[in-house]
Amino acid sequence: MRLAIKKTVLFVSGLLLVTGSLLAQSDGRDIRNGTVIPDETYSDQPYIVKTNDGAWLCVLTTGTGHEGASGQHIITQRSLDQGKTWIDKRDVEPGDGPEASYAVLLKAPSGRIFVFYNHNTDNTRAVKGDDPPYKDGLVKRVDSQGYFVFKYSDDHGKTWSANRVTIPMRNFQIDKKNPYQGKIQYFWNVGRAFAHKGSAYVPVHKVGGFGDGFFTSSEGALLQSPDLLTATDPANAKWNTLPDGEIGLRTPASNGGPIAEEQNLVVLSDGSFYCVYRTIDGYPAYTYSRDAGRTWEPPQYMRYANGQLVKHPRAANFVWKCENGKYLYWFHNHGGRFIREHPRRRNIAYEDRNPAWVLGGLEVDSPKGKIIQWTQPEILLYDEDPLIRMSYPDLVEDKGAYFITETQKDIARVHKIDEKLLTHLWNQFDNRKKTDDGLVTSWSYRSGNFPQTVPAPALPEFYKRDTKKLEQPGMNVPNGFTVDFDFTLASLAENQILLDGRDSTGKGWMVRTTDRKTIELTMNDGRTQSAWACDEGVLKPNQNHHVSLIVDGGPHIIAFVVDGVLNDGGDTRQFGWGRFNPYLKSVTGASQIRIGAPITGRVSELAIYNRALSVSEAVGNFNARKKMP
Repeated sequence: MRLAIKKTVLFVSGLLLVTGSLLAQSDGRDIRNGTVIPDETYSDQPYIVKTNDGAWLCVLTTGTGHEGASGQHIITQRSLDQGKTWIDKRDVEPGDGPEASYAVLLKAPSGRIFVFYNHNTDNTRAVKGDDPPYKDGLVKRVDSQGYFVFKYSDDHGKTWSANRVTIPMRNFQIDKKNPYQGKIQYFWNVGRAFAHKGSAYVPVHKVGGFGDGFFTSSEGALLQSPDLLTATDPANAKWNTLPDGEIGLRTPASNGGPIAEEQNLVVLSDGSFYCVYRTIDGYPAYTYSRDAGRTWEPPQYMRYANGQLVKHPRAANFVWKCENGKYLYWFHNHGGRFIREHPRRRNIAYEDRNPAWVLGGLEVDSPKGKIIQWTQPEILLYDEDPLIRMSYPDLVEDKGAYFITETQKDIARVHKIDEKLLTHLWNQFDNRKKTDDGLVTSWSYRSGNFPQTVPAPALPEFYKRDTKKLEQPGMNVPNGFTVDFDFTLASLAENQILLDGRDSTGKGWMVRTTDRKTIELTMNDGRTQSAWACDEGVLKPNQNHHVSLIVDGGPHIIAFVVDGVLNDGGDTRQFGWGRFNPYLKSVTGASQIRIGAPITGRVSELAIYNRALSVSEAVGNFNARKKMP
């Protein structure tokens, strides 16, 4: 059992802070509070199916080395208690054989279970790479080439077939242009297999070459078998490689880059396929197929229901269809210009997979068929250390509860998800209720000049002593607060102080305008100061704005929800949300909050909560706001 102790590294005001973090507090979003899935050291793609005997069957790519090392192989194990304990560990492929990697599961109606994965059957020890960075022309990592294969189990994953079946995969242009002209295929898969109208479908991600960023070009394909699910001998099943033609799922033709990979698919209620995948363009791409994968609509960059682009780096992004017919989408909510300005440094985009965010999706009609509309995002999971990266999740619904698996490549875990968070996501479009939960201050402008005052509430601590330990070290506490307010400014000139809760020493918090025509929150505990501003361009003079300023002490994030939209950095910065100093203790300051000292307008409404609101609650507060003249 690993100790949940690690190192926190981050920059605050130009200083590098390094500290040993303490055990996770009671925040279900903290990944350290999940249940560990056993592995050998390396741990990837912890995917689960529910078997017909009531177990969870989990497949893992694992090994005693790092990702891509020799000895990497596939194992499965079963749980009878929703991931609390695991039994029946089995090697699908042995650790002393050729590399076996990146497995996905599919259960047939009969209960038979298939496991699909890469296999280095020829035991190739090096392949030709691009230049740069492989000066000798050879790539020694060989887990993303070879053959796509499967085995199967007829006893709920307790044993696996002795025979390994190779799936024929048709060459596309990207294969024919690789150094072996397609005689050796470069590829892998993370996308969940699925069934539709009696056929089995398994995504694959074709690779054009290895070089800077490891994969230098990629695109998606879909393997379809009309008879695998019913064949007595699965080795005799027929397979087709989709889409038609020789070009797979790529980035948008007008301005997309060479990377289009890790395609994930769901089937909509009208039979349409929806596919989303990662790029290095700063945004995920998506497309629909109306003919079961044979042809696809021109790929586009993913957007929220309001038309705003969704930002995401070069990381796995997953879509799931839930049993209630609604959708969830896992991503990391940043990307943009920082990545696009470094097209040769493709490895940049692999960073910052923490926190994991989630969108809710609802089906709506369009002239071409059903489409998905996406809500504003919520933080689903995080680690206190911002350099920890979590990815390759899976969703399990069991007995009315929702569970997510994830891995940070060394530890894979299962997490039970707060159902309220998901329900609020799916209800976000219709939410017009202002929340009262945690409300500690409520003020409305009636008359008179500014500044005005209102009694300041006590705000919770973020960092305090752990008095249960002899040495009484510091510990982070996942508390939070939210400042929710309406205002109108005739000018966005800097240093207008909308809200000021500081005392004479500067301890407390303040919201003011900046020289970038934004508003900024500054927090100070008397020894440490942190600040973050809203996105540029979202505020307009002589316009009423509603802002929910959320300070979340779990992941140590400051987030601005402006007029019902979570800031994501837009075109001017990679992140719209920012981290504050993990050593910040408390920002309780003055006994009175000064409102509008000075401003060229007025603050109309103010509500302060002694907790971090969810984004869905902030959207509801915006929708429920009073119409101000």
